[in-house]
Amino acid sequence: MLNPLHLFGILIVSCLMSVAILGSLMRTAVRGVGRWCAAYALLAVASLLVWLVGNRSNPAAIVGIAFIAFVAVALLVQGTREFLGVRAVRRDETGALVIAFVALVYVTWVAPNVQVRIALVSGVLAYGRIAVGTLTLRHAPRDGARYGYRFVTVAAYAGAVVHVARAVATLFGSVPPVTYFQPSPWSVLFLGLPIITLPCMSIGMAMLAHDQLVRRMEKLATIDELTGALMRRAFMTKASALHADAQAGGAPLSFAILDIDNFKAINDGFGHAVGDRTLAHFASVVAGRLRSSDLFGRIGGEEFAIVFVGTAKHDAQALTDALRLAVEESPAGAVRCTLSAGVAGIDPADTLEDAMARADAALYMAKAMGRNRVMAAPDVDGRSAVAPY
Repeated sequence: MLNPLHLFGILIVSCLMSVAILGSLMRTAVRGVGRWCAAYALLAVASLLVWLVGNRSNPAAIVGIAFIAFVAVALLVQGTREFLGVRAVRRDETGALVIAFVALVYVTWVAPNVQVRIALVSGVLAYGRIAVGTLTLRHAPRDGARYGYRFVTVAAYAGAVVHVARAVATLFGSVPPVTYFQPSPWSVLFLGLPIITLPCMSIGMAMLAHDQLVRRMEKLATIDELTGALMRRAFMTKASALHADAQAGGAPLSFAILDIDNFKAINDGFGHAVGDRTLAHFASVVAGRLRSSDLFGRIGGEEFAIVFVGTAKHDAQALTDALRLAVEESPAGAVRCTLSAGVAGIDPADTLEDAMARADAALYMAKAMGRNRVMAAPDVDGRSAVAPY
């Protein structure tokens, strides 16, 4: 029969491998990875102590190993919460773990009861698995890759089932109250299955961290860090997709280009730090008043663009003028800025580039007419004149 101590040797190696895998992600500053690493390191220490103690029934060693394991469980759950952006430490959870540990000390030293002790340890280990699995299942993103979250959930729940089964079977006398130290089919079963799922959890956690890094890189490539608006390339890509949808469905679509008036004077007079704050404030005011269906991007310097979905040119001009008024009435600290804008409708046979060029020409006309105004570009056939707002 396979000796459980050999399984603990495997467990030590798997925990150390988990520390190495997760530790390689420490420099990426992904939240929660530090706690995950510490948890697996403590589990490796606890497993090593079990391997050293062997079959000797030493109450002090049992309590010490249980304490390390309980702390590891807490760190594993807290790391998962931290990774998912949830408050890591919960007082009720900490209190429950403290109570469980005090109870374990009692049934180990004061009134020895192997069955209750096994149930307590298995219950805490099961709780850690259930908490991790539930958190990853509940907070899995609705878009993008969800495989890693499901992988962690399945691995965590599989291990939890084994621990719960051990606690229940021991309490109700279905299996003899053997410890992990004693070689028996039950100890091998109840130890072997969790060992399989534990490294699976760490691999899944590494997958989650990798997924977050990919999302972070995608965000850096598509979102302007200063203003929160889409960068030019991402904006044009999404605008082209909206244009194709509008052409297919026959829905109206309008394009607006917005430019902060005299922005160079703000930079020269107040400094680039104030200029950056002005840009961020401007983008915040505009983005906060757009509809969820509209597209907003920064296409260069102090120049921004909007695609108004399902909106004819006249209505888009009115919406843009409302944005102009909002910006004018919302000073960025000591700096009050205004905007000029050009608006163009996108006809079914029109190209996005042509509409953008017409909106740009209308913007320059708004600048020439004194700034702080919105101008509408003529239609492609020239039937409507440029009109100020």
